[in-house]
This record gives sequence, structure tokens and C-alpha cells, in this order.
Amino acid sequence: MNMASKGKLPLGQLLVSKGLVTEDQLRIALLEQRRSGSPLGKLMVSLGFVSENVLREALSENLGNQSIDLSRVIPDAQALGLVSKEAARRLLVLPVALDEKAGGLTVAMANPNNLVAMDQLRTLVNGREVIALLAGESEVVHAIDQYYGFELSIDGILREIETGEIDWSSLSAADSEYSQPVVRLIDALLADAVTRGASDLHFEPEQSFVRIRYRIDGVLRQIRALHKTYWPAMVVRLKVMSSMNIAETRAPQDGRISLTLAGRPLDFRVSSQPTSWGENVVLRILDRQKGLVPLDGLGLEAHNLNLLRLMIARPEGIILVTGPTGSGKTTTLYSILSHINTVEVNIMTLEDPVEYPIPQIRQTSVNEAAKIDFANGIRSMMRQDPDIILVGEIRDKDTAEMAFRAAMTGHQVYSTLHTNSALGAIPRLLDIGVLPDIMAGNIIGIVAQRLLRKLCIHCREEYEADDFEVQLLGLKPSTEPVRLFRARGCIHCEQQGYRGRTAIMELLKMNAEIDEMLARRATTQEIRAVALRHGFRTLADDACRRVLDGSTSLDEISRVVDLTDRIANA
Repeated sequence: MNMASKGKLPLGQLLVSKGLVTEDQLRIALLEQRRSGSPLGKLMVSLGFVSENVLREALSENLGNQSIDLSRVIPDAQALGLVSKEAARRLLVLPVALDEKAGGLTVAMANPNNLVAMDQLRTLVNGREVIALLAGESEVVHAIDQYYGFELSIDGILREIETGEIDWSSLSAADSEYSQPVVRLIDALLADAVTRGASDLHFEPEQSFVRIRYRIDGVLRQIRALHKTYWPAMVVRLKVMSSMNIAETRAPQDGRISLTLAGRPLDFRVSSQPTSWGENVVLRILDRQKGLVPLDGLGLEAHNLNLLRLMIARPEGIILVTGPTGSGKTTTLYSILSHINTVEVNIMTLEDPVEYPIPQIRQTSVNEAAKIDFANGIRSMMRQDPDIILVGEIRDKDTAEMAFRAAMTGHQVYSTLHTNSALGAIPRLLDIGVLPDIMAGNIIGIVAQRLLRKLCIHCREEYEADDFEVQLLGLKPSTEPVRLFRARGCIHCEQQGYRGRTAIMELLKMNAEIDEMLARRATTQEIRAVALRHGFRTLADDACRRVLDGSTSLDEISRVVDLTDRIANA
């Protein structure tokens, strides 16, 4: 089939001909399209049949337009100034770059073939030449929200609450009816937190004000402080959204909010806790796009990536991922499951609760009301003919025994454990009550990980390392100067010096020698010496690698990883 004839194919047939979806999947999507009237491409993405990137490339080829990946683009401020946020939302267009010499404007559009939208856009930019690149619809909406910002909207709503004067500019274009300012205030704060890439949103009442903090890149940052009179209405709104009991203020509660923000579905896990000055509310933002990362996108060096692939390839046994809360354990496990998720295997998970739904994987939430705990859940899952089992966390002896029993009966088991290092998982399992004989031969490997903030590429500052820093990084003294980077701060990273995070890992792959040492209860130091002899690389080693390649700074790794051993050696 030549490219010209392929270009005339309907989208569904094009995806089938490229082997991206099956005939059955196309039939399901077409049936859904008849029911809902939504565009076929959008339905394919929402049903989990194709990713937005794959769909964008297929559409690009079909329509003859160049495509653009907005996750890798920072729009030009001058280009953004030419088109208002309202117009950008209405036309589904994001100004990307302005050619100052030629005066042409490059934009990302969900539908570059929409001639009416193109004409309106040319009028808005005073007849300049417009070059349209194809981007996914949710990518465009997310980028508009991200780069046009929400700050004025929140200020307008607060002014309205204080003065009683309606601030019409804070009403969204899609929602022409007037709604309560507190309702819009909560919506704007949630959208703002998502736009800034926060993982958690804290509402903390004090004696005379409410503090609002976001956890961005693992570090809490105060965003605003509001008068305490706002808080009663705000907490009621949050409780209504998360289906909590608004009459109960003296007991902790949990809830969940599902919204579509920035053009994509998002979930918020909500927790309220009574404190001295009122109820403290914390929202964990569960963003599926961030939660599902391909295996080679985790930032592993080649040696560790190959080691992880070897561990995954073993058909039975248990793989443990360890680290403190918020160290990315769930993301790593989901990446592994997505990597091995094929029609040939039955993958079942037991989580507390299910964070990101993945097509084809049977996911179950731990439920006290339905009497499903981790131990009982594994027992019932074993009757469902699984090949691979994910247990959210090993917390007690019963769960550990059931997980190891599943591993011993020919299943591949994944789980998490709260320990500080890969080797620290062994004494932790002994403490829970797992016998050394059971551990030996049934643990495939242990992964320990942390998340490091990445230096902002726009403002990181290069400098020459001193002798102590060179020794700390494990380098031999040489006449050539070692160039490192440190944080500075600019508008792109909100003056923080860091933007985004990357994982560092240590992987302990078990072998016959380590198994034999486990069975005879060898000390952690003895096991560590053998592991190092077999090429084991510690978290500190991996962190130093990220400093040397310019991804992060020495200050950041010393905040996250224990470097005292290296200081002693230095």
C-alpha cells in the first residue's frame, strides 16, 4: 500500500493497518462513538487502546501535517501574548513560537484542518502567517492551562468573596452560569496545583488564617494564606466533592474526587484530620499521565536497566521495591507491569487503594467493609488463575506468608516494603516473621529507590568542583578540572533552581551465594560485601552518576541520600 492511498484511509482502518489496534478494539470504539458521538481518536485514548502520542503520529501521517510533542516544548512568551487564554481555549490552539524576522506564528492545534478556526486565528494575530502543527487535544488544553496560569483567577474570586462584587473574568468560558465563588475558588486551587505539577495539596488551618501548601518535586512550598473565615465553607465544599460526611468534624475521614482538569481525567485522594484550629485537609493528586512511565523512561543507567529486565524475566519468585513514602515505588511497579502486560499473561493486583487503572490488568482495592485485607485478598486471587500478582505492601506476617506462598507455587509476585535500602529489606522481613529458609531461593531481587529533583536546564550554573567534592564523588584526583552544576533559579522553575524529578535506584539481584548466606543468617555487612563483589551499585553511587551528568546537584543528593560513608572514605 503506498502512502497516498494510506493517507485516504479512515482513522480506525489506518490504526488497524498499522497494527496499533485490533479489529475488536475498533468495533468497541465505533460502538461507543455511536452512543456518545465523541471523536473516534479521543475514544481510542480514553478506552486505553492507544496512547495520545501514538494517535498524534498516526493522525499526522494521515493528514499530512507535522506533529509536535507539547511535553517537550516551552512556548515563547511573545507568542502567548498574541492570543488570549479565552481565544486559545475556544479554538483549541497553543501559540508556540514567533519568528521575529518573518513575523510568522507557529501554533499547536488539535485540528489544523479546521479552516474556520484558522481564519479566526489569522484575524486575531493581525494577518500574520500561521504555521499549524498537530497536537493531541488534551495536550493542548493542558498546555493552555499550564502556560497561561491561574493566579489572577484566584485573586478575582477572593476579591469577590471579600467585596461581594462579581468578578466575571474568573468565570470559565465553558461555564457561563454564575456559580458560588467558594466552588470556583476550590476548582481554581485544584487546577492551579495540577498546573504547577504538585503531588499533594495541603489546607492547614491556624489560629487566624488558613495556610495552603503544595508539594512540588517532593518539597512543600507555601502558596497562599487566606483569612480563617474562608475555611468553613471551603472544607464543606471539599467534603461534598469527595463524598465525605459534612456533619462529622471530630473524626478523621477519607474520600476521593474524580475530575477532568487540563483536558485529562485526574483523581484526588482526600484525607481530613481534626486539629486544634479545625480540620486539616490533604489531597494527594493522582495523575495517570505521570503515573504510567515506560520502563526506559525511569532514568536507569544501562547496567541497572538490563539487570531489572533480567529480574522481570524470571518466571517465579518475589521482587520487592523499597523506599520511604513518596519515593516513586508505585510508579516503578506500574512501569514494570505495563512493560509485561500482554494478552498471554493474567496480571492481578491488590492495592490500597487502586491509584491508576491500567487496561487488561485485574485491579482490586483493599476494602475493610468487604473484609478484603492483603492476606485474604492474595488467598482469593490465587483461585483466579494469575500468572503475576502485585501486592500493594507487605505490612505483617500473614501478608508476607501469603506473598511468599504465591511465589513458591510458581507465580511472579511484586510488592513494596518500607525500608531505607535494598539490603535493609532482609532484616525487615526477618522482623515481620519470614523464615530465612523461605527467603532463600524465592526472592528474585530487591530494588531500593529515591526521587531527586532535577536542575532547571534554563538556569543551572556551572562551576569547578573542589578536592573534597571530587573525593565525595569517588573520582581519582587529576589535573583536569571536574565541572559540576548547581541550582540558581529563574522564571521557568519559579526561582527554585529545580524542575521535575528523576529516580535513583540500587538493584540487588539474588544469586546462589547470597541465597546460601541468607539461609545461614549471615549479617547484612557480609551480604553487602558479596553483593559489591558481584557488581552491586549503591544509591549513593547512582546519585553521584546523576551529579556528574549534570542532572542534579551535590546539595540535592546530600538531602536525599546518606553520604556519610563516602565522607569517611574521603
